[in-house]
Amino acid sequence: MPYKLTRRGNTVWRAQVKVNGIKVTEQFHTKAEALAWEVDQRRQENAPATQNQPTPTVSLIEWATLYLDYSLKYRPKTYSEKKTAFKRLFKHIPPKTLVSDLKKGEVLKFLQAQFHTRSGHMANKDRKNLSAAWNDAMRFFDDFPALQNPFQAVPPFPADCGSHYVPPEADFWKVVDVSRGQDWVMLFTFLHTAARRNEVYRLKWGDIDFGGQRTRLGTRKAGGGSLVHEWIPMTGELFTILLEHRQRAVNEWVFTQSVGRHKGKPYTENRGFPQGLCQLAEVKSFGCHGIRGLTASILAKSNVPMKAIQEILRHKRLTTTERYVRGMEPVRPYLQVLEGGLKRGLPPGPTTNEKGLGLSS
Repeated sequence: MPYKLTRRGNTVWRAQVKVNGIKVTEQFHTKAEALAWEVDQRRQENAPATQNQPTPTVSLIEWATLYLDYSLKYRPKTYSEKKTAFKRLFKHIPPKTLVSDLKKGEVLKFLQAQFHTRSGHMANKDRKNLSAAWNDAMRFFDDFPALQNPFQAVPPFPADCGSHYVPPEADFWKVVDVSRGQDWVMLFTFLHTAARRNEVYRLKWGDIDFGGQRTRLGTRKAGGGSLVHEWIPMTGELFTILLEHRQRAVNEWVFTQSVGRHKGKPYTENRGFPQGLCQLAEVKSFGCHGIRGLTASILAKSNVPMKAIQEILRHKRLTTTERYVRGMEPVRPYLQVLEGGLKRGLPPGPTTNEKGLGLSS
């Protein structure tokens, strides 16, 4: 494995392999380059013995390191999720195991352990991340074995994947009524833009075009890790609210943390918003994504065309938008064929035994 070497303020990565029993070393600027060189040297060393079918010698830890270096393009939360998946894998399977020696049965045991100790949802997240890492390695990394993806071979686990709770419109306005200051502005911004949480938190005043009455939202959802921006129209009401909020701005960020050591800096998570306000308003708790769903619901109730709602939500597929606003409503008329039993009359009153057992009031 390569190791870091720092001399006179300069850091390099030294790779080392044995060629014909002699240790050979080389220095590189990055760990990924050093790893790639080691893999290539081992391949050349093994080439004579496996001339017809060369056997790749990439280990699990080498695969993980190369992939995580490649994954630095993703936002920190996504990168951390991928890195943690590898850490969990290495608690069950030795990291020096060759990729070509990894068995489907070992992968199954690892994912089953996640299912039993954590949840089906978490097991499926590890399965998804490691499967993507395997597929990308096959596409981009030299000497990675062209084998069946063992993570894809394991079927997904049963999981509770309930949809985001969308609050009734009345509950949302109760929360607005108990909010103050910046929280009040953020609630309106979420509702009027149908933006995702991070899209609102990363807003700068340069993204607010008061002259053109539009807002620029940036997302990584459709950019392969790159931040992609798109201008959307701004409602007259949101224009007025943000223009007034602009007068109290402390820096380039539209929304900043107001207390603590990160005061004045943009939000990254803002945990407890708006759930804390929901508790104060005494309504069922909902999140920022629930407000996005509420926006879609309000538009649908006003007979806004589904294609227009798709553009407002910035979904790639119309079917995704339809799931947001329609759910199972299209099948309601068909369920009516089950009706008619009530014509037989209401059920008789409770029996004496039921009263005695306290089964009815």
